Amino acid sequence: MDHTVTDRFDTGRFEAGRNRLASLAYRLLGSAADAEDAVQDAFLHWQAADRQRIEVPEAWLTKVVTNLCLDRLRSAHARRERTVGAWLPEPLLEGDPMLGPADTFEQRESVSLAVLTLMERLSPLERAVYVLREAFSYSHAEVAGILDITESASQQHLHRARRRITTARRRGGDEVDRAAARRIVEEFLAAASSGRTERLVALLTDDATAVSDGAGLAKRLLRFDTPQRIAAVARAGFKPTPAKRRLAGGTPAVHFALVNGAPALLFVLGDHHVIGAVTFDIANGRIATVRGIAAPARLVRLTEAWRQHEPGTPLMARW
Repeated sequence: MDHTVTDRFDTGRFEAGRNRLASLAYRLLGSAADAEDAVQDAFLHWQAADRQRIEVPEAWLTKVVTNLCLDRLRSAHARRERTVGAWLPEPLLEGDPMLGPADTFEQRESVSLAVLTLMERLSPLERAVYVLREAFSYSHAEVAGILDITESASQQHLHRARRRITTARRRGGDEVDRAAARRIVEEFLAAASSGRTERLVALLTDDATAVSDGAGLAKRLLRFDTPQRIAAVARAGFKPTPAKRRLAGGTPAVHFALVNGAPALLFVLGDHHVIGAVTFDIANGRIATVRGIAAPARLVRLTEAWRQHEPGTPLMARW
């Protein structure tokens, strides 16, 4: 086999595992754009390596991608950019291969916006151990090999990560069926756009929270911590006005979608340009968390996925 054929064969081996590597990188970084960069850097490492000496390519590539992600998480730039309270994960549309694997509850939860946000509180090593164990089912021996730590250290990091995430998730969202989630979101949209404050408060849990990136214009996330305040903000934010339409660049339609496994409202200009996403965590039939994401850089991949999507009838044709 000549070098050209070998290179094509080895490139094919890499491409066969690209989606798995991207889903690993996304869970570690919370950003699809950064995940794509990490996977591309891993491909360059793969091309430069003596591939004949790599016995298990999947394990080798997993280690390379994980450590590239850890380097990003540890960088001074990332620490400034990802300060808790100033950062939200990048949302992904249902069916995006970066969301896989999703066979178990733990795998689905590890890619929820709630857990991706909570993982910002973990150290890079705790985050890596948690993702490798919970989402990819690696043994502690395998995790130790990937991260160059002991099995005991892997177990300790996992214990701390689980404890921190479980404690913070006690008031988090449930897995709900699509029909039930849609009904709750439709009620929220109807109440918010018509200004029915009492109905909005009734849809929220007593300890509900809301967070918004302020369309990327604010230095820190905007946070609201009482049902009454959330209802007031939703009523003001969801009521369409000519000024808001000018700011949006037109009159968007509002669609129901699943984003990172959670029910969401997408504001879509034309047939494909997503200009805003509002996601909901549901707990005991009510809304526990509302997240508003409108920074254009955070909606690039979601918009690309929406272009390939066959949307149903919008909940609101002209917002």
